Amino acid sequence: MSAPATPAAPPARRHEGLLALWDGLILILVCVNLALILFDSLYALGPLNQALAAVLPGFHAFYGERIHAHFTRIDLVFVAFFIADVLLGWLVAVVERRHARWYHYPFIHWYDVLGCIPLGGFRLLRALRIISLLLRLQRLGLIDMRGWRPYRLFNHYYQLLMEDLSDRVMIKICGELQDELNTRDDFSQSVIDRVIRPRKQRLIDGMALRIQAMVEQGYSQNRATLERLVGDVVQRALDENPDLARLKRLPMGERLADTLDGVLTDIVNGLVREAAASLRTRDFRALASRLADHGFDQSLPSGAQDNALDEVLVEILEVFKQKVLQRRLDQLDGELWPQEWQRSEIDPINAPRR
Repeated sequence: MSAPATPAAPPARRHEGLLALWDGLILILVCVNLALILFDSLYALGPLNQALAAVLPGFHAFYGERIHAHFTRIDLVFVAFFIADVLLGWLVAVVERRHARWYHYPFIHWYDVLGCIPLGGFRLLRALRIISLLLRLQRLGLIDMRGWRPYRLFNHYYQLLMEDLSDRVMIKICGELQDELNTRDDFSQSVIDRVIRPRKQRLIDGMALRIQAMVEQGYSQNRATLERLVGDVVQRALDENPDLARLKRLPMGERLADTLDGVLTDIVNGLVREAAASLRTRDFRALASRLADHGFDQSLPSGAQDNALDEVLVEILEVFKQKVLQRRLDQLDGELWPQEWQRSEIDPINAPRR
């Protein structure tokens, strides 16, 4: 009996595998080409050329006759592969619709396009191709650069740079806002007229709902305390009443006073309960809206209060700027090296490689 056939790989996986093989080949060619460019540049220097001829005369003669003399032609072979890589990447980007327009690819990958030009200055752009190839292999899941020490070091300082730039931008914006507040007298009034007043009704409705909810919640949570307080107030008022004191001297007067105390307490507590129940009615909501409307108008600054509001805003921005500056100083003092190197007390320059 023949062995069962191995199931074929899915087309998507096969496609990713071919792209990974091609990227690996281009990565090797870029490294070889850059090494060859570097060595040929050193070979063209007179002192190094003479030193190489003295140390390795055979290799010097072979390299000069076979490689250095035909360097441009050899470089064009590499350029052919790089042009094919650009065209293949462009085709894949168009098929997979990676960009909004089909002609965006060469502008986004300008370093790959310019690196194909076989001139001295443009050849150096091929080093950027190594980074793009590593990112493509990372995206395919074939490598994981996040665990590499150089990547962690680069990412650490990249994050520090981005945070420093963002802090500088925030400080600049806060400074401009402070200048605007100090130079313009109508800033507060502009905020009130353009931002707050158009939303007045929504703010009033929200304030009315909060007032209603606050009163209802306060009554429901403190109902027993309120009833006990009402009873104590009624009892104290009756005890201080001279007519009731004379009534207690009569026969059955003490009992009548106690009955009157209970009746008055029940009446007052009933009134409080009815008032609490009326919190859900439209009348109370209208009352809360009128109170919120009155409080809203009274809370808006006017006249000399505008300058006070501007001064408060300026001080708030100044405190924010100082916090940002202090954070930058703390980062510079405590985050010179990545945290894992600080914890392990490893010298990142002379640390042993894994």
